[in-house]
Order: sequence, then structure tokens, then C-alpha cells
Amino acid sequence: MSFKSLEDLAATVLESGLRPRVAIAPCEEEFVLRSAVEAQANNVAEPVLVGNHSKTMEIAQKYNLDISQFEFHEEPEPSLAVQKAIDLYRSGKVALIMKGLISTSIILKAILNKKTGVPPQGLISHVSVFKAPNSDRLMLLTDAAVNIKPNLQRKVDILCNALDVARKLGITCPKAAVLAATEKVNYPAMPATLDAQILSQMASEGAFGDAIVAGPLQLDLAVSPVAAACKGITDPVAGHADLLVAQDIESANILYKSLTTIAGICVAGVVVGSSVPIVVPSRGDSERTKYFSIVLASYLSQKKSDQICRARTFK
Repeated sequence: MSFKSLEDLAATVLESGLRPRVAIAPCEEEFVLRSAVEAQANNVAEPVLVGNHSKTMEIAQKYNLDISQFEFHEEPEPSLAVQKAIDLYRSGKVALIMKGLISTSIILKAILNKKTGVPPQGLISHVSVFKAPNSDRLMLLTDAAVNIKPNLQRKVDILCNALDVARKLGITCPKAAVLAATEKVNYPAMPATLDAQILSQMASEGAFGDAIVAGPLQLDLAVSPVAAACKGITDPVAGHADLLVAQDIESANILYKSLTTIAGICVAGVVVGSSVPIVVPSRGDSERTKYFSIVLASYLSQKKSDQICRARTFK
């Protein structure tokens, strides 16, 4: 089953009857608390708060948020609050981890710590999910938050992670567009165009399983059938992409922020590749974005990967 919207995804999580416990650290921030209250009220997750109790209660009272039923772990120091959340996961007391009022780099560094963190199963990367404009389906974007300037091998892993999420969302044969500023290879002036072509060729050789990968593609050619037709692009991905793969964190993050601010689209985001889905919304993200990020993480925590990406061992 594929989903038409993030609301459909939330309804499916609710129907499952499973309410994974999510450790939120540090928790003393208005929109984080609002998303936690909504997740609890809608029965999609059970928040566990970690942070400064007095500051958290002050915020909750200021905005009339009832957090009296939430389990709370006192840890005023933000980095130690993050470690406490990780310890709760390692001990099996929570199933998810959510970033609160702290830098993404700090929480990811703690997650990646080989001794006290949650060692990844491969490369970790960020995947965003949002309702496609003018279409009743979900789209994905990667990687807007983790990998700064990935080389080709990292792009392979980033694509594998995103394809896995797409399949878990019911998109059985995802169509991925590897984005660039042109649809033609321009090397060495634009190295990303060559990487995109290589990823497309790998897909045609079966490296990514049941998926269609096209690149390089400009954004309009990836999402607009009209633009693709105007340029005579007949690739099946053109105008119908399920997944947008950006060349680096800057282009992905600009696209992500354009969706959320200029277009006003709600975007759910998680970090995948570890055994625990990590909710890492931007501190500037809305309450709804943070809520649906919890929904997405809750859903993914219940799903097992049903197709191994053969590209992980590609030589």
C-alpha cells in the first residue's frame, strides 16, 4: 500500500496499535513539546522527555501544554541529555530518539560513538518525505542534513537508504531522479553530472534492485511532465520522480527549506542507516513538521527492510 499524504501515514500508524516510546532530548522547547503532546494525543508514539525539568515545565505552563503524563528524566546539560536518550534506547526502554533543542551534529556524533552510541548498520543519511504538489502521493528527498559533500560511494549508500524508505512506504519500484543543474554530463566543470550518470547506469545494471534511476536531471524535468515534454525527455522518471537525490547537503537543504518556507509544505524527516530511526527536525521547523517526523519514525520502526540494496557491495 502506498500513501497519498502524511495524514494517511499517521492513520496507518494509529491503526497498527503500536505506540513506540520516543526519547526527546533536550526537550525544553515549545514546538518540540507541542509535537510530543500531539503524538501522544493521536496515539502514534509515547514521548519520554529528557532535559531540564524546571525549564520544560515553565514552557509547558506558558503555552498551556499538558505534559503531566510524560515520563521525565532530569538532565540539564544538553549533551548529557542526548546521551541519556541513547542509553534509554540501548537498554531497550525506548524505540526512537528525537532531537530537541540542540545541534544535529552533536546528536549524530553521540549516535556514532562506537562505545556509547548506536553503531550504524551502514552510512547514515537523512530522508525527507512530503506530499507531492498537485498529486495524491508522497515524495522523498535526500540528503538535507547529514552528509555534507558525499563522494560517489557515499551517494550510492545515500540512494540505497532512501530507496529502502520508499519501499517501506509502499513504493514498490521507486523512480529516483539524481538532480543537477543540467540534464547533460558536463565533466569536469560539473562533477555531480558524471556521478548522476554513473548512478543511473548502475541502476540499469540492477545494482539498486527494483528501482529506476535517472540522472543527471534538472529539478523541473524530474517533477514536471510539461517541462520534460518540452525538452523531449522521455525517461520514465522524468516528470514522475518519487525520490529526489541532491548532489550535496547545500542543494538538498535549500530545496528542503524552499518546500517548508516558500511553498509551505509539511515535510517529515528522519535519519536512517542506524538500528534506530532518529528524528532530527530543524530547530526552525514547524510543530506539524516535527509531529509528522515522529509519525514517520514510528512507522519505519515497525517495518523491516524487504529488499537488500545490492549496490552496497558494488565494486
